[in-house]
Amino acid sequence: MLVFAVVAHEVAHGWAALRQGDDTAYKLGRLTLNPIPHIDPVMTILVPAMLWFATSGAFTFGAARPVPIIPRNFRHYRRGDLIVSSAGVATNLVLALITTALFIAVGMLHQALGGSATPTFAVVQRMLAYGIFLNLILAVFNLIPIPPLDGSRIFYHFLPPALGARYRSLDRFGMVILIALLWFGRGFFGWLMTPAWVALGALFGVAAPYAVGPDAMIFQ
Repeated sequence: MLVFAVVAHEVAHGWAALRQGDDTAYKLGRLTLNPIPHIDPVMTILVPAMLWFATSGAFTFGAARPVPIIPRNFRHYRRGDLIVSSAGVATNLVLALITTALFIAVGMLHQALGGSATPTFAVVQRMLAYGIFLNLILAVFNLIPIPPLDGSRIFYHFLPPALGARYRSLDRFGMVILIALLWFGRGFFGWLMTPAWVALGALFGVAAPYAVGPDAMIFQ
């Protein structure tokens, strides 16, 4: 579920860029849901594996290799950059809704079959529940206005030119700032992620009546 979520996020950027006039990702073969071209050894494999084992399978997170985009190729720079920067987040939100619908559909199918094969249905629903969780986390996390996250590019376009130029100068320090926030500012980071927890509670609230037993939900 994680690999599909992060790959879909990057492919959405690439497709949006193509529609805005930049075919860089298309020419490099990155507009595919095949995960191979999008794999980053550290962020797609190592970090998720470490988090998975460190939390005994309770949590994992990661990212795909960013698709190459050249904003100066956009037909309209500001509009194009806003659309492309928002595309990944929008895709993860849509995927969270689709995954919720699939969770409900699986529960309804289980009921229609008279409650048979409960363990199998519970496993499928648990995977879908992780899909809901991961897509919401990815969407909200990427909206944080710290480079290189999508939110930084969106935020930049709403700043006055002089302040925007100073803000963009932080790009080279973005990863350091982000890592420091994750490591030292966990409480503040948790607050920034509040929209994800609220949305998660809402979607799980809708899906819970269709859960095939307690094992189907990742949060009780």
